[in-house]
Amino acid sequence: MSRSPRTLLVAAAALAFAATPATASALPDFTELVAEQHRSVVNISTSREIRYGRADLPPGFDIPEFEDSPFGELFRKFFGDDAEPQIRDTASLGSGFIISPDGYILTNGHVVADADQILVRLHDRRQFEAELVGVDERSDVALLKVEAEGDLRPVTLGDPAELEVGEWVLAIGSPFGFDHSVTAGIVSAKGRSLPQDNYVPFIQTDVAINPGNSGGPLFNLDGDVVGINAQIFSRTGGFMGLSFAIPIDVAYDVAEQLRTKGEVTRGWLGVMIQEVTHELAQSFDMERAYGALVARVLPGGPAEKAGIEVGDVIVEFNGREVPSSSALPPMVGRTRVDQLARVTVVRDGRERTLRVRIGRLPDEDELRDYGSGGAPQAEPEDTAARPLGMELGPVDAETRERLGIGPGGALVTDPGDGPAARAGLRRGDVLVMMNSRPIAGVDDLRRRLAEVEPGRTVAFLVEREDGPQFLAIEIPESQ
Repeated sequence: MSRSPRTLLVAAAALAFAATPATASALPDFTELVAEQHRSVVNISTSREIRYGRADLPPGFDIPEFEDSPFGELFRKFFGDDAEPQIRDTASLGSGFIISPDGYILTNGHVVADADQILVRLHDRRQFEAELVGVDERSDVALLKVEAEGDLRPVTLGDPAELEVGEWVLAIGSPFGFDHSVTAGIVSAKGRSLPQDNYVPFIQTDVAINPGNSGGPLFNLDGDVVGINAQIFSRTGGFMGLSFAIPIDVAYDVAEQLRTKGEVTRGWLGVMIQEVTHELAQSFDMERAYGALVARVLPGGPAEKAGIEVGDVIVEFNGREVPSSSALPPMVGRTRVDQLARVTVVRDGRERTLRVRIGRLPDEDELRDYGSGGAPQAEPEDTAARPLGMELGPVDAETRERLGIGPGGALVTDPGDGPAARAGLRRGDVLVMMNSRPIAGVDDLRRRLAEVEPGRTVAFLVEREDGPQFLAIEIPESQ
């Protein structure tokens, strides 16, 4: 039986209307969660006194001449009429949450950085001056303590490992100073590594996070805190759909160390690593691209003592697969110092497991003091070879000193426009290893390249100003 278009249209509209309540009821209701948990969230305001004056001007600055210029009035406004320093107060806002009934509070380190005074305001508008127990700059976690009479309600901690991508999460904080604002979204990704934050496997969400939300809690639908809202990716300074939270297990471990020891220690392997690309995996005879490729072994470190070598690919740590290079630092960082760890590496196409006694992560100044270790003895050479389209030459003493490398290697004086340039080689790069074997010099490199079957991919370890890096180059059919 045929039906008129009008009948079909009415039927479709009825179906859509009937489906609407079911669709709406499938969305989460956050009202009970917010009513229960908002009492654990606090507003944090800080103040800092900044002193500045003529003493801060650069040496040789001609004050009288500048005061007589068109900018003289502006100069006197900011630097005063005499040598006495000027004083200006600055303030900032953030969020935090209570983790114990005796007044310990977690927040971000950057919320309270360099503060002269930290004020914590509770949900009932009571306000207390907080003591800064400690800050860990590497994780951007800070621990505060308030002496408050009456009931303080701590949060319940969840397990970030059980979070699933696509799961609903909710944030409570003080964006732009608006206390106890609630925003919701989903988990976009897990284990994100951000620049300068190698030891935090961030939770990425699309929850609206803005200035003032920093340090506030990220809840799952059970009302458990799974993270601290810490950073946003933005080109405007406001929310753009990319927010990052510190997993609560990482943050709580930091807080416990700050509370009990006053400092945070992390495990350390003593290697510099990079991602394993598809091309590099082929060159190492690996079936798939995963793990962390060792680009440098720091002398005297735990890895060197255990026998880990440049060119090894770390694929397991204490029985856990290393899916990417960014996954390794958090694994190592949370390992106790002096603990023996099992590290599985791929070397020469085969897996082998080494036992490494984990060291203590040095501070930034100590890390800069580490060199790059030795290399094979150089051979005398006089060549202008152009394998892979590049021009090579011997490595001069100035370059060795600047890059901190030993004898051997081949200097790229011109990458040309062939396979080497397309792979990313640059003028001034020094090739120090090929397929995990040291390069003694230009002649050695040219001889070994001539022995490689066309179509194969080889891996070069390159030393450059911004650190060592492996690059994969496919050998063309004709050189």
